[in-house]
Amino acid sequence: MGEKGTLPDSQPDTKPGTQAELFAKAYQDHEKNLLVRSFSKISDRDLADDLVQETFLKTWTYLVKSGNVTSMKAFLFHVLNGLIIDEYRKKKPVSLETLSEGGFEVAVDNSERMINTIDGRAALLLIPLLPKKYQVVVTMRFLDELTLDEIAIKTKQCKNTVSVQVHRGLEKLAVLFRVEETAILTKEELAATVTFKK
Repeated sequence: MGEKGTLPDSQPDTKPGTQAELFAKAYQDHEKNLLVRSFSKISDRDLADDLVQETFLKTWTYLVKSGNVTSMKAFLFHVLNGLIIDEYRKKKPVSLETLSEGGFEVAVDNSERMINTIDGRAALLLIPLLPKKYQVVVTMRFLDELTLDEIAIKTKQCKNTVSVQVHRGLEKLAVLFRVEETAILTKEELAATVTFKK
């Protein structure tokens, strides 16, 4: 095959109006439109470019073998659409049922979820150790499951202030949680060890 943008080596004679000239003109006229079409369907620039190149290669092979094309543009788009469809078929998703029939078993690991649940419960026990203004908003947000707007109405503060307090409360809770994990202390000892500015 010749260089990019040139015809393949097996070209017929190049007299005016021959297949080689028609092919070269079709390449110049339709390459960009074919690339746009291919990219819009595939969404992968390299693969779209490969499909367009393959379209021209198949078209050239057809012209050399048997060769009459009445509408080059329609023929090129027809070949490209066939290649796009073939590409979709290659990426055909496999259903979970098909996999399980073949002996594939889905392994479910709930250990991370359990650890998070246990950690969450332990963190809830630490909420009373937070400064009062953070205790209130963290409790409303995560125990009462209120939205920031609802908390803002109840506490008569703006939503942004509530959001900042919830965030800071969670940061302080994380500090308490890390301290609790590293040392086995009673709540009173923990409260005495970690103090926060109000």
